[in-house]
Amino acid sequence: MIIVTGTEGFIGSVLVEKLLVRGYKDLVCVDLEHVERNQYISEDLNIKNLTHRELFDFIEDKHLFIEFIFHLGACSDTTQTDKRIFDELNLNYTKKLWSSCIKYGIPFLYASSAATYGDGSNGYSDEHELIPELKPLNLYGQSKQDFDMWALQQEVKPLFWAGLKFFNVYGRNEIHKNSMASVVLHSFNQIQKQGYVNLFRSHRDDVKDGDQSRDFIYVDDVCDVMMFYMEEMPASGIYNVGTGINRTFSDLARATFKALGLPSNIKYVDTPLKLRGQYQYYTKADISKLRSVGYTTSFTTLESGVSDYVKQYLMNVAKVAV
Repeated sequence: MIIVTGTEGFIGSVLVEKLLVRGYKDLVCVDLEHVERNQYISEDLNIKNLTHRELFDFIEDKHLFIEFIFHLGACSDTTQTDKRIFDELNLNYTKKLWSSCIKYGIPFLYASSAATYGDGSNGYSDEHELIPELKPLNLYGQSKQDFDMWALQQEVKPLFWAGLKFFNVYGRNEIHKNSMASVVLHSFNQIQKQGYVNLFRSHRDDVKDGDQSRDFIYVDDVCDVMMFYMEEMPASGIYNVGTGINRTFSDLARATFKALGLPSNIKYVDTPLKLRGQYQYYTKADISKLRSVGYTTSFTTLESGVSDYVKQYLMNVAKVAV
């Protein structure tokens, strides 16, 4: 069986879908509360639902049958200011899972984040010797950095482990993320409501309004990478998961308008003061290590990903609330 934590979340829910499509039928879905996933129920599937507090007893009881653990559950709110929440959910819980995987010989993959790179002044390389130099801009990024550092310092590690630094992921099943949802979803909602998209104005002289850029990666690509690690189990370590290409927020907004068959109409608003000190103007994953371990699949282009997301999902939702 395969365990996935955070299955009520964005990436975790899509991973479950893709595992089922790939033919994996014995899954354990873990999140903060019990949720019956009727959309997954079929007489030829074995889907078990657990809360995150029930998981450790389950592992102790069923460890002989567990093939792999994907740990995606976390507090991902970049505006959260209570460090205790991050310590409990992102740091200490992950340490406990790590220890269980060592005890029972279970391969382990966990979600890190590109938020660990902070303002990018130390680059975007995932080489282990450079990770101690990173300075995240918020408590969420710091919690991921703290665990990455802790993992690297451990003398005893799971038989296989991977920490994946996800860059800017977008795609279906993210509606519940509210303000933390991707700019694609926010752009779609703004176009439907007001006919134009608001983007943050640049507050740096060397960056034009709308030219702030990110490494945007489609959620299907992220899940394909995770399944590669499960099936191939290359060298253990921390890896970037992005496309290796940075695109501007203006590019993203224009792609959303194009997917809707509308002319672009972009306006700019000041970045809120509370966000300016932790705002990333540029991210781009160095994916040379990912490629070096044998992942050769091409990534979805921004235009293709946004088009698929808008046409196949967002346009079929009567009301997309954020």
